[in-house]
Amino acid sequence: MKTLLAFIGLLAILAVIAAAVFFLGGFYNVAGSAGESGPFKWALGKVRDASIERHATDKAPDKLNDSATVQAGARAFSERGCPTCHGGPGVGWAKFAEAMHPDPPDLKEIANESSPAELFWVIKNGITMTGMPSFGSIEVPDDEIWHIAAFIKKLPSISEEDYKKWTAPAAVSPAR
Repeated sequence: MKTLLAFIGLLAILAVIAAAVFFLGGFYNVAGSAGESGPFKWALGKVRDASIERHATDKAPDKLNDSATVQAGARAFSERGCPTCHGGPGVGWAKFAEAMHPDPPDLKEIANESSPAELFWVIKNGITMTGMPSFGSIEVPDDEIWHIAAFIKKLPSISEEDYKKWTAPAAVSPAR
């Protein structure tokens, strides 16, 4: 039994050494144009999902489904540049977002899979090793982040017409 345990220990040590040589020796290609390997992409996805689930503990405000909250979220989503990477109703994402790895998610697809608390946490904290910034780090108020989360939750049912109306700049009356 001791021999088997020693052999397993030796294999574990060799695996750690091999991983260190591979990653720290520069053999892993970090070029954005290279993309991620299947196992690496899978592992990062699992780590990301588990982390979000564990840390997203804030309670959503009661008025999250209020139409004024959703409309304020649409304005904040637009003004903060979110459509650049994620698109929006009738708005395509910027060309450079196509080259981001991992790809920015289509928020219409994840809106039903994510809780408001998870959306809030991601927007507030960002996601490391992606292009998703931390809105909390630039002092975006929590209320505004909750509005964006409310908008994303409703995103699959928002029409292009409503989105354009909600995000249109306010008309400025001419000076006299």
